Amino acid sequence: MTLPQLLHIIWAVSAALLIIFVLLHSPKGDGIGGIGGQAQLFTSAKSAEKTLNQITWSLSTVFIALTIVLSAGWLNPPQ
Repeated sequence: MTLPQLLHIIWAVSAALLIIFVLLHSPKGDGIGGIGGQAQLFTSAKSAEKTLNQITWSLSTVFIALTIVLSAGWLNPPQ
C-alpha cells in the first residue's frame, strides 16, 4: 500500500465520520420556537457538546488538509 492510497483511505474515513458527527450535533436554533423568544440565548456548553465540537473541528481539519494535499498532486512523482 502506497502513501497516496493510505491518505485516500484516511480521507474517506474522515469524510464519513465528519458526516456522522455533524448529524449528532444538537440544533443551535430552536426552529419555529425560536421566533417566539423561547430560545435560550446564553447556555453553558455541556461537556459532551464541547467534546463533539472538538472532534468535529479536528475531523474537518484533517479532511480539508488531505483534500488539499491529494488534489494538488504533491505526492505524485514527476513524470
